[in-house]
Amino acid sequence: MAMLSQRVHLWLSGNPEDAVLRLIFRLLIVGAIAALGYDLAGANSASDDGATREAAPFSLPSLPAVLSPLLPDGDRQTPLPQPGGALGQPMTFELGSGGRLQASGTITPGSAEAFAKELARHGEYIRTVVLNSPGGSVSDALAMGRLIREHKLATEVEAGKYCASSCPLMLFGGTERRVGAKAAVGVHQVFAVKSTEVAAPRDQMSDAQRISARCQRYLRDMGIDLEVWIRAMETPKDRLFVFKPEELTRYGIVTATPALAKP
Repeated sequence: MAMLSQRVHLWLSGNPEDAVLRLIFRLLIVGAIAALGYDLAGANSASDDGATREAAPFSLPSLPAVLSPLLPDGDRQTPLPQPGGALGQPMTFELGSGGRLQASGTITPGSAEAFAKELARHGEYIRTVVLNSPGGSVSDALAMGRLIREHKLATEVEAGKYCASSCPLMLFGGTERRVGAKAAVGVHQVFAVKSTEVAAPRDQMSDAQRISARCQRYLRDMGIDLEVWIRAMETPKDRLFVFKPEELTRYGIVTATPALAKP
């Protein structure tokens, strides 16, 4: 210890005062940088811990659970699911037992014509049109809904199935309408599909307004509360408003339960 003290004393006596001050200043800078690095490392660690704690925020599940109508009041609009498999294909019709015509898939231009042919072929056997569709062509959905009402057919969305966008227009056509448990009936804004031809913005707006008027008149004719249309117009086309079971009854969408359906 004595030797160390003597060496320090000799170094100090052999170095000018400004050199000593420069050394002390450098040591202070090195110490400050080390302290700052230590603080930053601690902050990053705390941030990582916070991210771990918040790693599971609330998010809506994917199909088909996202379509459950039992959503909290604060979040009634869900992202519009992108259907795949059979639902992503053009609508098909298959007559099953008990006069139940299964209508599954996307409503495309020409679906109404195919549906009319199905009614002409098997109309005397069909009693209920069973829907499972993400929607599609509004004009075709309106036409099929009118045909359903003209033929005095019932409509149904089976338990756990899906009827959204323009599909409810078909559902509304039924003289008796049924929706099973955990089935999803949802709506959003209607819009005109863009054509390859360039049209003036006012023409596209006019098309949308005409479609809106047709849909409102149709809901009135089918005995559906126009509150349904308000819900649709409040919901962007890339989202979906799913009705709760009590709303299906309140707005006149459901008129009977599957359990009460005639054999």
